[in-house]
This record gives sequence, C-alpha cells and structure tokens, in this order.
Amino acid sequence: MVRSSYSKTLLHGWFTISVFAIIGMVLALVISLVQPLKYSSTARLLVLQDLGTGSDAYTASRSEERIAENLSTIIYSTDFFEKVLTSGFDINENIFPTDDYRRRRLWGRTIDAYVASGSGLLTIAAYHQDVAQAEEIVRAVAAVLIDNADTYTSGSAVEIRLIDTPLNSRWPVKPNVLANGFSGLVLGSLVGIGYVLLQAERIRRRHQLAHEDFA
Repeated sequence: MVRSSYSKTLLHGWFTISVFAIIGMVLALVISLVQPLKYSSTARLLVLQDLGTGSDAYTASRSEERIAENLSTIIYSTDFFEKVLTSGFDINENIFPTDDYRRRRLWGRTIDAYVASGSGLLTIAAYHQDVAQAEEIVRAVAAVLIDNADTYTSGSAVEIRLIDTPLNSRWPVKPNVLANGFSGLVLGSLVGIGYVLLQAERIRRRHQLAHEDFA
C-alpha cells in the first residue's frame, strides 16, 4: 500500500523530477566544458621475475602481479616524479607548480596506472592538453620503470619490458563529457525524487494537522 502511494506520488511529480534531472545534467556539462580538454597516451609494460626452477607458474604469476601493483603505486611518489622530470625526455616542467602539495596533486591527475588481474601486465596512461606532451610523459614513466626495476622492487631477477609503445588518443578523453552528463542526470533525478517525496510528506502532515484541529 505504501509502495503504491509512493509510486503515485512520483508519477504525479514526474515534471518536477524531470526539471531537476535536466538541471543536474546541464550543470554537469557546464562544469565539464569549462575544464581544459586533455588527450591521453597509453603504454603497457610486462613485469617478469625469474624465481628459479623450484617455483610453479602460479606462484611466479602471483609474484609478478604483486610487483606490478607495487609499481603502480610507486609511480605516484615524489621520488619517481623527480626521476621522470630528469629522465631526459622533452617534458615541459613549467606545467607543474612549485608548491610541493599542488605539484603532487597535479602529478596524480596527470598519470594513471593499473594492473590486469592475475598478471604482471601494467598499463600506464598520461593525460595532457598537448597529446605530444602526454606521449613524452608516458615514455618517460616507462623508461624510469625499466631502468630502475631493481630499485623499486624487493624481489630478485625482475625485468620490465615495454610490450606496447604509447598509443595516443585522437580526441580529448578528459573530462568525460558524456559520463559526467549522465551522472548529472541521475543525480538530478534522485534530488528531484527526494524533493517530490518531501513535499508530498509535508502536504500530508498539513492535512493531518488540519483534520486534528477540526476534530
């Protein structure tokens, strides 16, 4: 009975919900479009570790996956960032603020790294308004990982190979206007539903108080 009442309330308030949904979508699109558009460059590396003849394939795979996950975290560190800037690649350092806190935040938004489940396959992506800069950054990250495999890994006989050279996006990938617009639409709809139900509850209470006063 209560569920039916809610359904009728929402059905009657469909216009209000639609207005909130549209407002949410428009706001999300506006916020997305005022941000600078960024291209991406993506490369893939393979982490290999020789555990000797006594280990099985599963153990070796799990070890490589764990090392790759550790590397995907180290990439965001200040030490790694400094190595990237001094790696000899043509990276415009002026885009990074001098303030350490803001510098780290921007680096965290510039780079992305994730590991394929059950493997030592590490994917690295860099984002920049200039696609050539995004490619330079991702090449530098890959080079630093390959050259410093022993420094950033605790295991022995670790090798990192570049198996996919940087692939640049043809169109800007950040911000994701479609995804943000859809999120704004959903969020606006939820706010609209909450508003309609709240208004219906207020009206119900007013009627209830009016009947009690009349009685």
